[in-house]
Amino acid sequence: MSTTATSSPLAGAGDFDELSEVAGRVRRAMEQVIEGKPDVVEVAITVLLAEGHLLIEDVPGVGKTMLAKALAKSIDCTVRRIQFTPDLLPSDITGVSVFNQEIRDFEFKPGAVFANIVVGDEINRASPKTQAALLESMEERQVTVDTTTYHLEAPFMVIATQNPIEMEGTYPLPEAQRDRFMARVSMGYPEPAAELRMLDGHAANDPLLSLQPVTDGQQILRLVKTVQSVHVSESVKEYAVALVGATRRSQELRLGASPRSTLHLIRAARAAAALDAREFVLPDDIQELAVPVLAHRVLPAAEAHLGGRGAADIISGLVSSVALPRTRRD
Repeated sequence: MSTTATSSPLAGAGDFDELSEVAGRVRRAMEQVIEGKPDVVEVAITVLLAEGHLLIEDVPGVGKTMLAKALAKSIDCTVRRIQFTPDLLPSDITGVSVFNQEIRDFEFKPGAVFANIVVGDEINRASPKTQAALLESMEERQVTVDTTTYHLEAPFMVIATQNPIEMEGTYPLPEAQRDRFMARVSMGYPEPAAELRMLDGHAANDPLLSLQPVTDGQQILRLVKTVQSVHVSESVKEYAVALVGATRRSQELRLGASPRSTLHLIRAARAAAALDAREFVLPDDIQELAVPVLAHRVLPAAEAHLGGRGAADIISGLVSSVALPRTRRD
């Protein structure tokens, strides 16, 4: 089932050793805070190394904001948190030009988006106009205010949380914005054993207070370059295109995945392969990431919705139906 490939000449064994070691430190730091959710933690680290953005969607009280803060705090870089509310203005996010009496000229005051990691809490509580203030920064890593463009410092990652249950006072994210998130994860309720450990470890003290950075932004940038050197064979690329194309032809979906989702799927698969100490992507990487990368970008048809089949179920079905690539050396 797996596709073999020649290793990339751009990355050495030492690069992958560093990546595995640093990712292990970040993983252990986050798991001090997030009990019993190793798969969710792994996806978060994968998105970080793939230069993507992460959407955490689940019911209240399961640790969405805790996960976002744990990832941000494990890296020694600039972090800003935005509490999205109905009265939040776009200028609060991007910044604004104000007149400085001393210099007799307008001076730009950067907004909250000017940070390496931006934690957007309850993003669907802000108005669509305010939500749209993130579009340019998420896609182009820049902000334009009063015809002047300001570039954002790398690494740059938006980690947003939202509650899909409460409808009063919320504004669903438009498809264009959901498509800019590389992956979506759901925390889910913890297992009883993990919840018991949480009571012992979290009841008296906030575990985030004792969490120390285990890497920094410059090291993350080096690891990103290592991820970019991971080889993707032509057959694996064709498989990713076929899988995304299947979402556009499915009768169960009224909106299929975009070409951007194919790019994100390949970039995330590169990061997953590197985390597995591999210099090449396997079809298995594509399959494992299909639901977190694609499910939030598609819209189920009314018939599928009435039949109780959600986007994740439909994507899982397409993964099972699309033929795997034949094993060959590219």
